[in-house]
Amino acid sequence: MAATATPSTQIATPKPCISASRKTSRSRIACFGNEAKGASWTKLRSSSLISATQSLSKSYDCKPFQSERHVVKAMSGASDKQPLPGLPIDLRGKRAFIAGIADDNGYGWAIAKSLAAAGAEILIGTWVPALNIFETSLRRGKFDESRVLPDGSLMEITKVYPLDAVYDCPEDVPEDVKANKRYSGSSKWTVKEVAETVKQDFGTIDILVHSLANGPEVSKPLLETSRNGYLAAISASSYSFVSLLKHFLPIMNPGGATISLTYIASEKIIPGYGGGMSSAKAALESDTKVLAFEAGRKHNIRVNTISAGPLRSRAAKAIGFIDMMIDYSLENAPLQKELTADEVGNAAAFLASPLASAITGAVVYVDNGLNAMGVGVDSPVFKDLDIPKAQKS
Repeated sequence: MAATATPSTQIATPKPCISASRKTSRSRIACFGNEAKGASWTKLRSSSLISATQSLSKSYDCKPFQSERHVVKAMSGASDKQPLPGLPIDLRGKRAFIAGIADDNGYGWAIAKSLAAAGAEILIGTWVPALNIFETSLRRGKFDESRVLPDGSLMEITKVYPLDAVYDCPEDVPEDVKANKRYSGSSKWTVKEVAETVKQDFGTIDILVHSLANGPEVSKPLLETSRNGYLAAISASSYSFVSLLKHFLPIMNPGGATISLTYIASEKIIPGYGGGMSSAKAALESDTKVLAFEAGRKHNIRVNTISAGPLRSRAAKAIGFIDMMIDYSLENAPLQKELTADEVGNAAAFLASPLASAITGAVVYVDNGLNAMGVGVDSPVFKDLDIPKAQKS
């Protein structure tokens, strides 16, 4: 039985009151100060059958936002009508579609935050089975803390679309998937349909972000990976980017940019990263170069990929050895610190901005320099060498 039709989610952030000591220069992004209360969700359309007129109230007892983490710096600090000083990342007036966000602690979420901080409008494509949980978390304020931008405002998500990038069009969807209860209540979630719906809703986009990867046999060595497992990894993790660009390219404004996420296993051996995932990332990097030529010549669109270091995201924990990889990076990378998602988000904001107008077809490493190392300096064989250690503050 085919999935029933339902509208995608429209998210409008609450507009809390603002203290006299804190002002925001971007009126469309909410800013909050002390004792902000009574915010309501006034514009909400949900594929989980929440009425568009339903009002959800939430109280805030806010304290000045403080964090010891690396914070997003890409942000607009002047009014929308004034030029920004210096050499800023300014994405005001741009619209971004980020495919693959299902929670608030991965690289996709961090990229969305950096783009929003720089002024871009945010659209999100969420895997269909995760859609209801994602929407519910947004509505109930579970992501509010992680939505805070450097100026104290909350990241706005204009609309959330159901998306399964494994399928290009409705004709590709098997009957058992159509009948799957996890897909019931959602419609128009293939890549072609989502692109068409975004066109109907907004006309065009400027930035396309691919934050998708899946390998059903990722825990298996390559020699033990089945053909189906290997092809599934390629389909979900690399061809999905080709498909997204193919269908979104006609609605991308000239001068726009696309960004995907890759991993060093594409070019070097990472034991434990199996199931064809290393092959998928290698294909993604090769495709980045070819697509940079084709999309650049035909539509003046830039295509780059970020090779990000290990992060303790929920998706990465599924692999099973993420903590070990983070420890290895801390011991062996030129910069001895743990990589944060914000640092990848900031790099993405730069690549999407006019400041990177001549960068395309590139693999940009954001991994504390680990890609440059030829050996692991924590090995006992180097015990007699005077290898410098980072000074701990």
